[in-house]
Amino acid sequence: MSNNLTNITLKVWRQDGPDSQGRFETHQIPEIPDEASFLEMLDILNERLIEEGKEAIVFDHDCREGICGTCSLMIDGLAHGPQNGTASCQLHMRSFSSGDEIVIEPWRATAFPVIKDLMVDRSPFDRIVEAGGFITAPTGGAPDANLVPVPKPVSDAAMDNAACIGCGACVAACPNGAAQLFTAAKVTHLNLLPQGQSERYKRTEAMVETMEEHFGSCTNHGECSSACPKEISIDAIAVMNADYRKSKIKNRRSLARG
Repeated sequence: MSNNLTNITLKVWRQDGPDSQGRFETHQIPEIPDEASFLEMLDILNERLIEEGKEAIVFDHDCREGICGTCSLMIDGLAHGPQNGTASCQLHMRSFSSGDEIVIEPWRATAFPVIKDLMVDRSPFDRIVEAGGFITAPTGGAPDANLVPVPKPVSDAAMDNAACIGCGACVAACPNGAAQLFTAAKVTHLNLLPQGQSERYKRTEAMVETMEEHFGSCTNHGECSSACPKEISIDAIAVMNADYRKSKIKNRRSLARG
């Protein structure tokens, strides 16, 4: 049986565009079911604003199942809110108490300029993936599952890194605005598999250097892994850094032979 939370106060960031000055708006939610998701709560608020002839709050969302990564919200100063391993869309109002004041902001990172209100531009992530987050080697049709032997620890590690949903929480939580965890996840899950070996070092060099054009540097605060809704390990960054060092040698030798 669900309960209702009462007298919830929302301080929501409103901003007309990337070059506009933002501000907080305060809204009162007199009653909300504790079984409602955080985004459903924002839907209820927006319905009320529209009925009052006011402009709805803009926020990014799609699947609402913790898969697409678009629900990028800073809630009470925490990426995706107070519940670990949870995207904003999976956060429920039962995580809060009646009378709480909840502060809602967009990601705060130079690389992610605000489009409007709570929606940010995360296209720099696209540039990183475009630089090498794919396999171009022809692999034919889908082979039998056991045709190419892959040790279970390796396949498990690849799958753990492939779980990255590209939400940007790692960047928003990092004091330096670094994107090492995102890039490492995208690099590592391909570099661990047999199909990714032929382009391993070309991929690593291209993706890391594209990342460095847009984001800050990693200084091992570890906030990225703590904020990640998929709990991707910071170990991925160490694996990527090792491959990047090797890539500078191997790619130089390839150019010399060419």
